[in-house]
Amino acid sequence: MNSEARICQNCKNQFMIEPEDFQFYEKIQVPPPTWCPECRMIRRMRFYPNIFARLYKRKCDATHRDLISIYSPHASFLVYERSYWFSDNWNGLVYGTYYDFSRPFFEQFQELQKRVPRYHAYSVQSIDCEYCLAITRSKNCYLSTGVDNENCLYSTAVKCKECIDCWFVVECELCYFCINSEKCYRVYFGQYVNNCLESAFLYNCSGCSHCFGCSNLKNKSYYIFNRPYSKGEYFKIVNNYDLGSLQKFIQVKNMFANLSSKLPHRFAQILQSVNVDGDRISYTKNCSHCFDTYGVEDCKYVVLAGLGLADSYDVFDAGTKSNLLYEVAGSGVNLSLSAFINWVTEEGLRNYYADLCVNCSNLFGCVGLRNKQYCILNRQYSKEEYEALVPKIIAHMNDMPYVDSKGRIYKFGEFFPPELSPFAYNETIAQEYFPLTKEQAISQGYSWKDPEERNYQIQIPNDKLPDNIRDVGDDIINKVIGCAHAKFTSSQDVGLEATCNEQCTTAFKIIPDELQFYRKMNLPLPRLCPNCRHYQRLKQRNPLKLWHRSCQCTGKISLQPPTMSNKPETRNQKPEARYANTIAHFHGNEPCPNEFETSYAPERQEIVYCENCYNAEIV
Repeated sequence: MNSEARICQNCKNQFMIEPEDFQFYEKIQVPPPTWCPECRMIRRMRFYPNIFARLYKRKCDATHRDLISIYSPHASFLVYERSYWFSDNWNGLVYGTYYDFSRPFFEQFQELQKRVPRYHAYSVQSIDCEYCLAITRSKNCYLSTGVDNENCLYSTAVKCKECIDCWFVVECELCYFCINSEKCYRVYFGQYVNNCLESAFLYNCSGCSHCFGCSNLKNKSYYIFNRPYSKGEYFKIVNNYDLGSLQKFIQVKNMFANLSSKLPHRFAQILQSVNVDGDRISYTKNCSHCFDTYGVEDCKYVVLAGLGLADSYDVFDAGTKSNLLYEVAGSGVNLSLSAFINWVTEEGLRNYYADLCVNCSNLFGCVGLRNKQYCILNRQYSKEEYEALVPKIIAHMNDMPYVDSKGRIYKFGEFFPPELSPFAYNETIAQEYFPLTKEQAISQGYSWKDPEERNYQIQIPNDKLPDNIRDVGDDIINKVIGCAHAKFTSSQDVGLEATCNEQCTTAFKIIPDELQFYRKMNLPLPRLCPNCRHYQRLKQRNPLKLWHRSCQCTGKISLQPPTMSNKPETRNQKPEARYANTIAHFHGNEPCPNEFETSYAPERQEIVYCENCYNAEIV
């Protein structure tokens, strides 16, 4: 088989299907995709709720208890408290129906989705985590997600304690606004930081302690803005910054950003991995176009997956000893030979077009089943009946495809149409990775949910917050504070509206544990609501895209690319020398010949080095 160019039926751009791709599709017996990899990724993300941005108060439709849920009280389907959903008080087979060969498959599947109850949140075995909708074995956490956490707020974390406003941190304690970091203690404003302690404003550092405003350091102590100091000098200088003051905090943050921008950036964050391309990859082998993976092998187009995922394509948030998966969202744990599934977990084999099913095998077009096999549209069949009927349904899907509101055609081999998602576009993770305005989303055939009216009175305007944490009294707890991204809709200071596209709640409160943390760490109060702060962290990540680029090391110095502009005076702009190498590189004074795939777009201003040149400078 040769490489083949196709036109995406969604975005109309060209994409390539390689020989190894055809081999994979043949192995799991599905046709090649008609959507490009990025459009397929967005389509899967449309089914994955944004557990930070949207929480709803509603009743359980079975027990009538009050719930904090990922589903709106106005949802078109029943919502059960999770413990009730997993009980024996109801049976998903009750909603089963015969397949109707006079109508498209997805039309029938959507009707089944609206009949079958869904559980209210994904939290499991956690205590005092009512406002965490996707958390496991954790205690006393708030608006967070992850596993085995304690006292964490507004964070995505694993095995962490007392971390606030962090994103993908592992085994960290007392950390603030850290991103993709591991095994850190008392570190704030760190990105790609590992095994560091008692430090602030770090980028791509490892094994450091008592470092302040530093980038690209390894096993260093008492450094300030990448310069060494004695222990006494270090504490004297750092204490003078007084980061409890917002104004001084912002000054230091800007100084650090300026320093970091002038130092080389590694083309990708890849750790102990072989034959891979992508970013934020650890312990991974033979993978292409993968991001945020840990322990993955022989996969392609995978994001946020690991712990034994193998031989799979087009997966988002899945894994754990699973293999031969295709077009999967939020699923995993010993799954195999399954495709087009959403939130299917625990032991499973040969599941196709399954949604919210647990410990099932040989399903086709099922929703909300537990411990079942050989079912179609939630109706039970014998093994022989099932194996005879499924091929007929597949043929029918090809003969009578579903056509959505934008004219996109869905035959067998396509993931669920976006119209079947139980969430609006801006209620899902898609809005985080590929943000759209309401107008853009609707024009692309996606639903949109406007924020619900909030009836509250701002008790503390944003500009009236104390500058320094030492001037904040206990009376600020649970006061309604206006978000800095919101403005009043009238001159009488009545009504707030967001000025950003970041799911802004327009107001927020400081809770007791949060205030105690800011005082302990000597940090100023935040000026943005938790959602807007979450989006500031997201902006620090590189996109889920790759560009083919050359190393920017040109010998003794690196070059800053010209600013991308259509202005006549910048068209002939020459590169600007910005960084002088500290050691001789393998290519001498000639430009480095290495090329690579990177998530740094060509127009970005960072200096991007290949692995060899980066290690020569940093390691």
